[in-house]
Amino acid sequence: MDIIVLLKQVPSTESIIQIAENGCSVKTDDVNWVINPYDEFAVEEALRIREKQGGTVTLVSVGTAKAVEAVRTALAMGADKGILVNDPATAACDGLGIARILSTVVQTLPFDLIIAGQRAVDDENFLVGAAVAEFLNIPFMSLVIKQEISEGKIKCYRTIEGGTALIESPLPALFTTQRGLNEPRYASLPGVMKAKKKPLEIKTLVDLGMEAPAPLLRVVAMKLPEKRKAAKIIDAPTPQAKALELVRILHEEAKVI
Repeated sequence: MDIIVLLKQVPSTESIIQIAENGCSVKTDDVNWVINPYDEFAVEEALRIREKQGGTVTLVSVGTAKAVEAVRTALAMGADKGILVNDPATAACDGLGIARILSTVVQTLPFDLIIAGQRAVDDENFLVGAAVAEFLNIPFMSLVIKQEISEGKIKCYRTIEGGTALIESPLPALFTTQRGLNEPRYASLPGVMKAKKKPLEIKTLVDLGMEAPAPLLRVVAMKLPEKRKAAKIIDAPTPQAKALELVRILHEEAKVI
């Protein structure tokens, strides 16, 4: 079975985010970059399917030269090969544009299944996986917590409000991951050494025969959330006095009652 994993490099959630001077992007100089956490689930699930079904796992990503680190990490986990589209023109692409680029790459590859993270933790737009499936005209299932493959079909259990839905689809298909699907493995030292020799293609938009898709969405401005005010401790001799003081504060200072 030929499996494709859509991969993105994102800032670590532990990184301190600062707004750049242009006011509509973030500073990246001191950011720690990692594989998008939901894409880690996708890599792990692809490896588990390959271990049962046989076949290959190919990583496809769009990013800067630094994204090579994320692709190499996924190769160290056990993926077979990677393709990175590194082109300055992609910096202005929105999620839909990135999906067009990814689908263009995927169309050049054999595949039975595509797995992607449900979202990237930097832009949180939940868009790319669904758009890639639409461009490829294949079935799409989101928020999958369990899957079963047999006889050219895939059954996916996905989370819905108040329960779980079971969806069956013929292959090829694309599904996105949800927490609980698996526990991603760590890249071992032998895996890291092997990853250095695994094929990793770097492509540009010219190589794909396309221009950067015009964005339909652009960031106008970014602002940090307002700092929360320090908590106020009510000091009073009795519970009754504390309650009266609390009511006074809510009425006269906070003005919420």
